[in-house]
Amino acid sequence: METKSMIPGNYRRFLLLLTLIATLFFGNPILPVMAVDYNRANLVGVDFSGQDLRKEALFDHANLRDSNFSNANVQGVRFFSANLDSANFEGADLRYADLEVARLTKVNFTNAILEGAFATNILVQGAIIDGADFTDVLLDPKTEKYLCTIATGTNPITGRNTKDTLYCP
Repeated sequence: METKSMIPGNYRRFLLLLTLIATLFFGNPILPVMAVDYNRANLVGVDFSGQDLRKEALFDHANLRDSNFSNANVQGVRFFSANLDSANFEGADLRYADLEVARLTKVNFTNAILEGAFATNILVQGAIIDGADFTDVLLDPKTEKYLCTIATGTNPITGRNTKDTLYCP
């Protein structure tokens, strides 16, 4: 009798093991999260405030005029050649964002963190950069010189002085 009672138990264990192996090899694979593609989109005045978009959104060549990114986490987000005229990035985290060739006229970077961002060939006339942290931001010398003329304040998160992060004389 002991032999007969062990066979169903072993059979159950075998089925459980087989199910586990099948699930591991043939179950739903874990797929990477795909970035949200806003490339070339017309997003004038859209409110992204407070959202966590880090490394998940692509805004290349997008029209983001008057958009609100205040207090948003946009670390590593691409804004290549985007129109960000009059956009609000107050308190936003833009670390390692790609702003190359972006139009940033009249943009509000008050207390924003731009550490390590790539920002060559940008237009920044009329920008507000009070308390912005530009540590290790890649800028053209002409743009850096202009930003030094308007730089004021200290970033409340990093404690860094805006002029110091731009290496202003």
